[in-house]
Amino acid sequence: MAETKREIERKYESDESGLPDLTGAGGIAAVVDKGVAHLDATYYDTGDERLAASSVTLRRRTGGSDAGWHLKFPIARDVRDEIHAPLSDTLPDDLAALVRSRVRDSELLPVVRLRSARDVRHLLDADGRLLAELSVDTVHAERLTGRGGKAQWTEIEVELADGGDPALLDKVEKRLRKAGVRPSASSSKLARALEETAPGKRRKSPHVRRPVTAGDHVLAYLRTQRDAIVELDPAVRRDAEDSVHSMRVATRRMRSTFKSFGAILDRAVTDPVADELKWLAGELGLDRDREVLTERLTAAVDEVPAGLVRGPVTERVHSWAGAEHGGARGRLLGILDSRRYLALLDTLDALIADPPLLEAAGKEPRKPIAKAVRKDFRKVTGLIGQAADLEPGTDRDVALHEARKKAKRTRYAAEAAKPVLGKPAKTLVKSMKALQNLLGEHQDSVMARQALRELSAVAHAAGESAFTYGLLHEREEQRAVRVEAELPGFWAGIKDGAAGF
Repeated sequence: MAETKREIERKYESDESGLPDLTGAGGIAAVVDKGVAHLDATYYDTGDERLAASSVTLRRRTGGSDAGWHLKFPIARDVRDEIHAPLSDTLPDDLAALVRSRVRDSELLPVVRLRSARDVRHLLDADGRLLAELSVDTVHAERLTGRGGKAQWTEIEVELADGGDPALLDKVEKRLRKAGVRPSASSSKLARALEETAPGKRRKSPHVRRPVTAGDHVLAYLRTQRDAIVELDPAVRRDAEDSVHSMRVATRRMRSTFKSFGAILDRAVTDPVADELKWLAGELGLDRDREVLTERLTAAVDEVPAGLVRGPVTERVHSWAGAEHGGARGRLLGILDSRRYLALLDTLDALIADPPLLEAAGKEPRKPIAKAVRKDFRKVTGLIGQAADLEPGTDRDVALHEARKKAKRTRYAAEAAKPVLGKPAKTLVKSMKALQNLLGEHQDSVMARQALRELSAVAHAAGESAFTYGLLHEREEQRAVRVEAELPGFWAGIKDGAAGF
């Protein structure tokens, strides 16, 4: 079974001149020599090194205290999540799944072998508690693909102990710098090995051209969303907090961009892709929507005085939610392994690499991008006006929900426009987000009332009191009424703020 650990570490160049005295730095009371470990690691990647391009590392390592398979994902500077699985001859299925969004149908090959002599020291506080582990690694690298090159170097690693204070790393670094030790130019041993063993000239990061035309700016935004979908895939598989929601938002942003900028990208090409993104967003939303609704209903029950809660209301809400969660979770994992999903990722790559640009794409960006954003804003205006003309009830609920969706689309268009239009686009993003939240409260009330009617019917059939469900239904209805009363003034303020856009 794979285990995940948050790894916080820094790497430094070493000229083998020895380490400075680290006692006294950040509460370090003792530096204890733990001996030398001999490590032998083989790193795997696709032939075109897709994992390395994303700063993801996959290795099988023997030696040391944690022999096995290690998969590392970058989280932030100096921070990575390391997923460890027991040693085996073949890559474990759960780790293979976590790299599938990047690897897809390509074969994982051994690309680099690193053999290291690791001289380990434990940095302890006055109570003997481990603060960090410092190692001096003498590394021998051998490329296993192409015309295999070799390299050798020595580096210093300082890894924070579990639950340690990251400020300790700053104190240790200050002491190391005073002694002439400098941070490593490479983010990982693998990155350095690939660079130093590359045949011919040294590897260089691919150059991304600065956006100039309208098409450049739209594609830059699309590229960011494509990357987010691929990068969030492992987090969704691991059920990381907010990962499903974030991935769903990326699919929506991409789909909205195709629609908003139809004068720049040919919709005859992008519409079928948008349909597939809608399918994926729908699958991602099956579990997420119920999760949000459950949180709302649970909070609502908690606000009801104990004397007005008749029957096992909280238990029934959680039972209703749990009955769907397991099935939806299993279905989602199946979707992420499906041919349809992987084909969609390939399609997104191909579209960004060879985009269906129209004539407006080659123009100076301000005019065509502003025109697209204004068009979306006008649609929101029309839907708000339409909703205001309707009587309270289902038709108005539907119109307000459509207005919310268009507000979201306008927000995403304005996000894409920010590098071109600056402050006006930034202001519109903020306004549309506020409108989206307000209308979202209304739609959540609509969905909550529907769920309460279902729960009430089930409770009644089981011989339980339906009183509390009716009380909650009435409260939700009043929430919707308050939103509808607030909307005209709220919208008038937004329109005034956007008058000069």
